[in-house]
Amino acid sequence: MRVSIDELKKFLVDSGFISDRKFAEAEKDAKAHKKAITDVLLEKNYLSDEQLGQVMSSISDYPYIHLAKESIPLTTLKVVPENIARKQYIIAFKKTPKGIHVAMADPDNLELFQALKKKTGEEIIPYVATKRDIQNALSNYKREIKEEFDSIIEESVKQAEAMGIKSVDLPIIKIVDTIIEYAYENKASDIHIEPQEKQVLVRFRIDGVLHDVITLPKEVHELVVMRIKILARLRTDEHRAAMDGKFFKVFHDERVDVRVSIVPVSDGEKVVMRLLASQSQQFTLEELGLHDEDLKIVKAAYLKPHGMILVTGPTGSGKTTTLYAVLKLLNRRDVNIATIEDPVEYGIEGINQIQVNAKTNLTFAAGLKSIIRQDPDVIMVGEIRDNETAGIAVNAAMTGHLVLSTLHTNDAPTTLPRLLDMDVEPFLIASTINVIIAQRLVRKICPKCVTSEVVTGKDLEHIKREAEERGTTLEKILGKKSAKELRIYHGRGCKTCGNSGYKGRVGIFEVMEIEDNIKKLIMSRTDSGVIRDRAVENGMLTMFEDGLTKVVSGKTTIDEIIRVTSE
Repeated sequence: MRVSIDELKKFLVDSGFISDRKFAEAEKDAKAHKKAITDVLLEKNYLSDEQLGQVMSSISDYPYIHLAKESIPLTTLKVVPENIARKQYIIAFKKTPKGIHVAMADPDNLELFQALKKKTGEEIIPYVATKRDIQNALSNYKREIKEEFDSIIEESVKQAEAMGIKSVDLPIIKIVDTIIEYAYENKASDIHIEPQEKQVLVRFRIDGVLHDVITLPKEVHELVVMRIKILARLRTDEHRAAMDGKFFKVFHDERVDVRVSIVPVSDGEKVVMRLLASQSQQFTLEELGLHDEDLKIVKAAYLKPHGMILVTGPTGSGKTTTLYAVLKLLNRRDVNIATIEDPVEYGIEGINQIQVNAKTNLTFAAGLKSIIRQDPDVIMVGEIRDNETAGIAVNAAMTGHLVLSTLHTNDAPTTLPRLLDMDVEPFLIASTINVIIAQRLVRKICPKCVTSEVVTGKDLEHIKREAEERGTTLEKILGKKSAKELRIYHGRGCKTCGNSGYKGRVGIFEVMEIEDNIKKLIMSRTDSGVIRDRAVENGMLTMFEDGLTKVVSGKTTIDEIIRVTSE
């Protein structure tokens, strides 16, 4: 959409969306890297995608549409051919007696507007939508993966029979590419290819849960594994050892890094591929699920010139995503940021990222020592795993650096005895840590099939008991009204969410600020339970309590909160 930078700046600054300083900084970066100003505003998390859409709508006078909340009929979608939709960023999403409602990144494109009107013979009603929202909606063009594979296999078998050759001549490259592309389109984090006695099961991990997707003929398994080994530059003649590798694919102009793990199992070799796409990291702290009070605490912590911010939780709880969201906020031309990671999951322009390499003895500790000699302002350590790394990180935070890192602990208070176990002195812990963020990820209710009901009686008593077992009450979080009835939400299940009722994930958090009274308890090596009680007295919401607020606001379900806080 043709909006001048001056127009955009005036609207954003006057409306209070962004400060003059931040806009000038984004404009400078956009010119330096030859990017659109809107792209930089999103990358720096100065605006959310939905906020940008509303801003562009206000400036252009076209209505804004959030396609993620729309259920788009296939017949309407296909009014615009897929190749044109991808090239021009346009989606037909609704048909009414008034005409065809079309979402466009550039509704001022009169040539495209007229071409659509001529092609359909109907009125075209334009809306403005963001490029990212349209790109996500393009996945609606895809057939179900079973249909896609049935088509590939059926067509190939026919060709093989006609030429008198065996089914092993199936198009393996196309099969592997289709599996990866469908995983990407469905925002899967992992692909599992599991050999069984008579078939091969393909499963996707979507929103933290594994789903059976498709079964393939057993005959293709060895060839599929060989193709993946070739892509990852692994030995194709080795079948009895575990192997790790990586490669990348490009889908719709986005690079997707694929990490490969292959292990021998009883029926062959099992493959797990992790997809690392940059689009999955475009989150602000607000979008991750931090509420207002916690945001203030985290902001105060990362604006300090030194000290530590620790994020804790099990594997797959979104710790790295949270750290990356903070790094993007700190990433300025006048700040030197360095990271040591295993692996470097996402490249961030302007940040020096170092990959751990055991073969060259580049460990977290060794890398951290080197980083300190590079005159950094901000240091991110992917994980504190041992005493040496813990000691160096704490000393770096003591000597004028802001250090961000992660630990594997169940909640915020138990992080403190974990550091003591790593031989970090209590006075160092108390004087360096600014804030500890513990988190889990819960599945969000699908916005297209969400429904609600009022819970009373036995069901309400069950929820109350769950709260009491976790040291809280519904009344504390929700007020006296919750004692009699509680409105909760869930997804009915639809095509968009694969009938699961869930789409996407959001974090539940407990943010523990290291205040003076907490510091005194640390210095006296007080038990983590006492520290937790004091933090709650100071206003900290536990993860379960934060989850309850998200249940009542319709973001997730009580079952999800119980599931992740019981682990």
